[in-house]
Amino acid sequence: MLRKVVLNGTGLLVFLFAVFPVFWMASTAFKPNEEIFSSTPKPLPSHPTLDHFDLVLNGGIAEVSFWEYFRNSAVLALVTVIVSSLFALLAAVAVARFRFRFRTTFLIMLLIVQMVPLEALVIPLFLDLKKLELWNSLSGLALVYIGFAVPFAIWMLRGFVAAVPRELEEAAAIDGAGPIRTFFKVMLPLVAPGLVATSIFSFITAWNEFIFAYTFLEDQSKFTLPIMLQFFFGRSGNAWGPIMAASTLLTIPVIVFFLIVQRRMVTGLTAGAVKG
Repeated sequence: MLRKVVLNGTGLLVFLFAVFPVFWMASTAFKPNEEIFSSTPKPLPSHPTLDHFDLVLNGGIAEVSFWEYFRNSAVLALVTVIVSSLFALLAAVAVARFRFRFRTTFLIMLLIVQMVPLEALVIPLFLDLKKLELWNSLSGLALVYIGFAVPFAIWMLRGFVAAVPRELEEAAAIDGAGPIRTFFKVMLPLVAPGLVATSIFSFITAWNEFIFAYTFLEDQSKFTLPIMLQFFFGRSGNAWGPIMAASTLLTIPVIVFFLIVQRRMVTGLTAGAVKG
């Protein structure tokens, strides 16, 4: 009994520790400036206001509107998720189901790539994009995001593919299913939970990334939402109300994306094993 209480209490503390910054961000977004800079901070706003959200959405803080920044971020995130998931799934099936030369070397290289600090790659990638004439373009930035998302996705999906019993594929072949139908009816549903997990990682990576976007983009019309946040920081002070409002708006799509795909994480566990 005591062990259960300790574990539940520890879990609750961890949950509160993780959620409190998000709660404070959302609460501050609705506080007027007087309450934000008050010497006695309050967890909830006494006089809630939408002025900070209005400034972010309609205030004209830059030459480009909030919704154009939103569109750029959404396009980058969705392209990264779709392309990286497709390449990672095919590569994961290859390394988990087939034996070929340098297979182990390939897997080790996937780990080594993930060990390199992203900041160390800014200059080399900048020079590469310059040579390819992809600098200051969303397509070039999407290529960078896909390159970072694919190694992690391959490594994670490899375990899901390897966990699928070969007997299920053999049974489907005996029933007359070809390789393509077996892949979509058996393999894909069982690997769906891993595909969802990697897609969430890819989406968050592309949606929240700042350094590469700020380095590789020059035109404000191509900026993303994380870059928009820096407009509220200035030498004379920081506009914490709009910063928190913009951060809250930046968080909502991630939550919505997770709520959309989290059902697939559960239903995909058994759907592939049902003959139909």
